[in-house]
Amino acid sequence: MTSSPSASPLQHHNHNHLLNHNSSPSKSKLNSSVMNGQDSQNGQEERQNPKRMKFSDSNENLSHESPMETELNQKIENQIITANNHVNNQNQSSNGNSANMSSSNNTSSTHRSVEQDDHPEIDEALYSRQLYVLGHEAMRRMQASNILISGMGGLGVEIAKNVVLGGVKSVTIHDTQNVNYEDLSTQFFLHENDIGKNRAQATQSLLAELNTYVPVNVLEANPLTVENLKSFQVVVLTSSSTDEQLEFGKFCHENDIKFIVAETRGIFGQIFCDFGQKFEVVDVDGEQPLSAMISCITNDSQGIVTTLDEQRHGFEDGMYVTFSEVKGMAEVNEKEFQIKVYGPYTFGIGDTTSFSKYIRGGYVHQVKKPKPMNFKPIHEAIKAPETLISDFTKMEDSNTIHVAFHTTYLFLKKHSRLPRPWCQQDSDEFISLARELNDAEYKFELNDYVLRLFSSTLRGQISPMHAVIGGTAAQEIMKACSGKFTPIYQYFYFDCREILPEKPFESLNTSECLIEDNNEELRRYKAQVAVLGQKFQRKLGKSNYFIVGAGALGCEYLKNFAMMGMCTKAENGKLIVTDMDTIEKSNLNRQFLFRPHDVRQSKSTVASAAAQKMNPNINIEAQTNRVGPDTEHVYNDEFFERLDGVCNALDNIDARIYVDRRCVYYHKPLIESGTLGTKGNVQVVKPFLTESYSSTQDPPEKSIPICTLKNFPNAIEHTLQWARDTFEGVFTNPAAAALEYIRNPSSYIDRIMKLQGSQPLEELSHVYNAIVQDRPRNFEDCVKWARFHWQESYHNSIEQLLFNFPRDQLTSSGLPFWSGPKRCPHSLNFNTDNQTHAEYVYTAANLKAEMYGIAQVRNRNQVMEIAKKISVPEFKPKQGIKIHVNDSEAQNSMNSGSMDRDKLDDMIDRLKAVSDLSQIKMNPIEFEKDDDTNLHMDFIVACSNLRAENYDITPADRHKSKLIAGRIIPAIATTTSLIVGLDCIELYKLIQGHDKIELFKSSFVNLALPFFGLSEPVAPKKSKYYENEFSLWDRFEVKGEMTLKEFIDYFKEKHSLEITMLSQGVVMLYSFFMDKKKLAERLNMSMSQVVETVSKKPIPDHVNALVLELCCNDTEGEDLEVPYVKYILPKRK
Repeated sequence: MTSSPSASPLQHHNHNHLLNHNSSPSKSKLNSSVMNGQDSQNGQEERQNPKRMKFSDSNENLSHESPMETELNQKIENQIITANNHVNNQNQSSNGNSANMSSSNNTSSTHRSVEQDDHPEIDEALYSRQLYVLGHEAMRRMQASNILISGMGGLGVEIAKNVVLGGVKSVTIHDTQNVNYEDLSTQFFLHENDIGKNRAQATQSLLAELNTYVPVNVLEANPLTVENLKSFQVVVLTSSSTDEQLEFGKFCHENDIKFIVAETRGIFGQIFCDFGQKFEVVDVDGEQPLSAMISCITNDSQGIVTTLDEQRHGFEDGMYVTFSEVKGMAEVNEKEFQIKVYGPYTFGIGDTTSFSKYIRGGYVHQVKKPKPMNFKPIHEAIKAPETLISDFTKMEDSNTIHVAFHTTYLFLKKHSRLPRPWCQQDSDEFISLARELNDAEYKFELNDYVLRLFSSTLRGQISPMHAVIGGTAAQEIMKACSGKFTPIYQYFYFDCREILPEKPFESLNTSECLIEDNNEELRRYKAQVAVLGQKFQRKLGKSNYFIVGAGALGCEYLKNFAMMGMCTKAENGKLIVTDMDTIEKSNLNRQFLFRPHDVRQSKSTVASAAAQKMNPNINIEAQTNRVGPDTEHVYNDEFFERLDGVCNALDNIDARIYVDRRCVYYHKPLIESGTLGTKGNVQVVKPFLTESYSSTQDPPEKSIPICTLKNFPNAIEHTLQWARDTFEGVFTNPAAAALEYIRNPSSYIDRIMKLQGSQPLEELSHVYNAIVQDRPRNFEDCVKWARFHWQESYHNSIEQLLFNFPRDQLTSSGLPFWSGPKRCPHSLNFNTDNQTHAEYVYTAANLKAEMYGIAQVRNRNQVMEIAKKISVPEFKPKQGIKIHVNDSEAQNSMNSGSMDRDKLDDMIDRLKAVSDLSQIKMNPIEFEKDDDTNLHMDFIVACSNLRAENYDITPADRHKSKLIAGRIIPAIATTTSLIVGLDCIELYKLIQGHDKIELFKSSFVNLALPFFGLSEPVAPKKSKYYENEFSLWDRFEVKGEMTLKEFIDYFKEKHSLEITMLSQGVVMLYSFFMDKKKLAERLNMSMSQVVETVSKKPIPDHVNALVLELCCNDTEGEDLEVPYVKYILPKRK
């Protein structure tokens, strides 16, 4: 959305427990270790199950058919083919959304070849962001898994959508029900012209469009039987009775089929998981294994290991570790130890008295162990449910909700209908049945209020609840297929009762919440009205909202807005969505409103059109603007004042902060959220009630010291950053600087000469090299430059470094220089037969050619033939070369070092002598990670791995290199679905007009653990001047026009405040220490004149008010903190 560096939203707040390099819910004051499953009984247990499993052993059932499956395959296949033929016939007359369905997706999954199943090829361009969450091994396991999802209502389609996007072997859907109006408020792939069709058959083609690698099949529309289940690795029920759950759950448990129940009833949702008796979790949390550098290991009974104090080691009691590169105590290398933690920098490995004495160096690495889990079958688990808590303020209600879900089927069996919405008579009977069931089966302490809420809303359905339960359940399916991440054990209950009016039984009744099918205005929202009522539905329609971003979060927002009936034409509401980006292939894996034919089109335009198809009543306008200072004439006072709220769906921190500040200024609610892999957060910002997004900011990320990058790398992250810096320093920045010089040589020289120390020489050398020294005339020159650059980078510079600091160098304290974080390097010798050497020269030469507009040569052999003929002079280290050991030395040298003026003047003269300056073609190459044909990542990988070889660092493959060098944020559709579901639950509350902070929830989730943390938002910080309390939401509002003197007098007379300083943005308008003559001139100017005079800029026409900052003294002369001033300008012609 902006040009700012891409980053996770969580990066802004202290969310390091949620991410690695990006973020933590400092606002909720949650312990960061809890989010990663640490410091809790459950979290410690996860790490104390040492037992390595082999992929082939653990997933035999995923990639090989059992005899029982083989026996029934043909029967199931015939059912599927019959149903799909029926779907194809039906879809020929269906709406246009289904018209482009690929015929290959209609075939049965059993038609796929054995070779494809055993060694599925992963489309990394499509799945790249998800691969960084799951990994290749987990993805391969998923690609061997067939999934059955029964029930294609709103919840079923949400689960199916996420699983199809995820990339399993096949998805088979099943439903016995036909489409009715109640489906249209949650099932986003159904339309009015589908009324009366089978829900699964009407849905199949649109699901299949989501991912051409995943066949979507349909079972015949008959009630499920156990015979139907035998060919599947995972069975999911979304619309089933207790009896069906017990029958199918028992069968699945006995036949090693993973079994999931997911269900929503009004404002309540549940998930149940049974993955069998011997299920192994390969990776409990998905976090990268920890590692640390060692400074000491003792020879004693405890074997105390001390790590370098640069950062805490992060280990926990019971973890397993291995060692590498330890000098002296070689016995620990490559051996596994279980540890006991003694402090943030120390831990014990047990008796080391028989080991050699530790000398120096070494690394310690965490060894992650699989975790065995034993699940109870549902007929056992249902009697004494073990529950994952989603909201600790409601943990006492889990048993009541458990009973309520099973009471639903007793009521249905007795009356052949569900309880009527908000009907006291039906609720009374429901409570009576629940108590009878509880007395007979459970003996729990029940909450009648919760039972009455359950009964009053269970006939209804709401889209955000389906997103929450559907996203979570889909992740459980992926866990079942892959063994990646810890599953829910075994029940999960969630409710959003806060979306209701504060006194729901007084505000809502049966007539208010029942809609007849002949009510053309509201019938598509029938299921939602059953929960929230007709008046609230119209309120949703009247809303005016702004969604900033149409990527993964934005697509989910648009789906939910369409289903909820937000911003409709009939109610004169309006939704505006803006995104300046275009669609890329990697977006298709999680931004589900886009299809392959949409690639390179505008995100906001395509997404808005897709939402319009879901609900033609939505009034939506797509824009392609960036939201920032440069578009304030578009998103001006008039624009913001007509909004009811803003939803951020952004991918970087700067844009988030900007939008947040605009919302604070205009007093508009904001819903802010973000994801990183399986982790996500939601923050609701309500004027005067909560703090804003910008209220708390984390310290900046710890950057890699420059000297570490240049001379002393010790990790692959260092070499990759060095490679990225090399790319920009060779192919981007010199060309950009040269173009600036070419456009106006004298202006460029004047600018750099104002820089400090040796910086003018360094800046000009880039231009000199680009235009004179390294300018190629043909492709052979590009190859020669690349070969010389290789020599300088991987041989000459290393030899010079070792000349300055020999291998046996000692520090002033007598310790080895090459120890601790300093790895002693060795130089490389070029060899055209070495693939990495050749790849570097090949990619560098072609990128150099692209930079100068020279025809490239994409034939490696041809490039190597040229390289073999190049003679490279022998390098001899030079005396007097200064190599900085730390950043402070380097910075001091840059700022205060002497500059070789003669060399600078010589460069300037040589540049002036270039006769064909205007003819030079120069193209700054901007790094683009996702284009596999542009050689950018090829260069980065070769560049980094050669550097790693210099320093004996383990190299990284292309996949890992792309993650780190490309600064990619791992993402998966399941988390996005869940997070936006939570966002829209908060949106309901805002539109209800709730003004009690305890009714809102800040959410922090990690589906890998799994962990749900819902907590009350933080109230805004309060300050006082005199007896006046204020927060960030308060301000002085002053109507102009008045002179500066009148302004100062106004505050002194009205507020007893003496203004000592007054500023607008970065411009100082007034201060008590100003020059008297200047002050006298300004005092009689109008405020707008003062601003325009001092800033030397006219006030833009779209600006109706100025934001002024004050420094004030009280009547005693003491400093006071006061709110800012909104100075309202008079209307201009």
